[in-house]
Amino acid sequence: MSTTLLTALLWLGVNGAAPAPATPAPPAYDADAAAFEYPWPVHFYEFESQRQKLRMAYLDVPPVQGRGNGEAVLLLHGKNFNASDWQTTIASLTRAGFRVIATDQLGFGKSSKPASYQFSFTQLAANTRALLASLGLERTVVVGHSMGGMLAGTYAVEYPAATARLVLVNPIGLEDYAALVPPRTVDDWYRGELSATPESVREYQRNAYYAGAWKPEYEVHTRLLAGWTRSPDWPRIAWDSALTYDMIFTQPLVPKLPRIRVPTLLIIGTRDRTALGRPFAPPEVQKTMGDYASLGKLTQQRIPGARLVEIPGVGHVPQVEAFPAFEKALLGFLARPE
Repeated sequence: MSTTLLTALLWLGVNGAAPAPATPAPPAYDADAAAFEYPWPVHFYEFESQRQKLRMAYLDVPPVQGRGNGEAVLLLHGKNFNASDWQTTIASLTRAGFRVIATDQLGFGKSSKPASYQFSFTQLAANTRALLASLGLERTVVVGHSMGGMLAGTYAVEYPAATARLVLVNPIGLEDYAALVPPRTVDDWYRGELSATPESVREYQRNAYYAGAWKPEYEVHTRLLAGWTRSPDWPRIAWDSALTYDMIFTQPLVPKLPRIRVPTLLIIGTRDRTALGRPFAPPEVQKTMGDYASLGKLTQQRIPGARLVEIPGVGHVPQVEAFPAFEKALLGFLARPE
């Protein structure tokens, strides 16, 4: 295994396996992902934050004609994802009558990539709340996956009146990584990001998300990030990625869980072993990190009244790997009275 690939796989502590079949290299997308197509029209919310003029890209997809139920759902993507990766979920929700807002957070997708920004979940939640307010949405269902689960949990704590229900899909931050792993600086994260290649991006997802298996439909979720690694803009994008790694590492979700006071559903693929920085922890600690079969149950206990749906044999991305089970859990929860 190359040093570059090994570095990419180390971030969450996955083991390498036989490489997936070769695939053509993606285009070298620019920082704005201008040539990367989303499945619906992209809108931009322009705002000022931290003395900068910025813009947040988002999808605003109406319910299927004649099926509107008056509710809106906010979708928050994970660390290696963007708004377009929710395509199958958006289609399902709009068929069920929901209006769907799917954001690209700053540093991701088609949103601004600031050269200097104090990333925090409180700041991202404030940006997102301002976007929704600009759309006249006072209250939404909030669904977050992975890093987006950390943001969704923060949003629900800080804007409870604006959160109708909360759905956390294999959220990270359920452990305090900084308490388990030796200190890491933004420069440490940045050096790791700079070494990424299209091959390492794909191999990381194959091993970390799908236990070494691969299907053609997984490929779309690698294309933008893989293309960015081939771009002259990659150092700029990688810097924001390093800043958001530091945000995840130093701002765990777990202390906020008891403060969540809205109806909450946890959807947990129990095969998941995601744990930021595991290879840098002591060997005895590595063995305990990222055990989602246990973390899901602990998180349910920490959030008052939370419901838990476990999906056995499924990893970090149940909305991709096991969509029928994910859809049943999500729509079932949304169909119940609050």
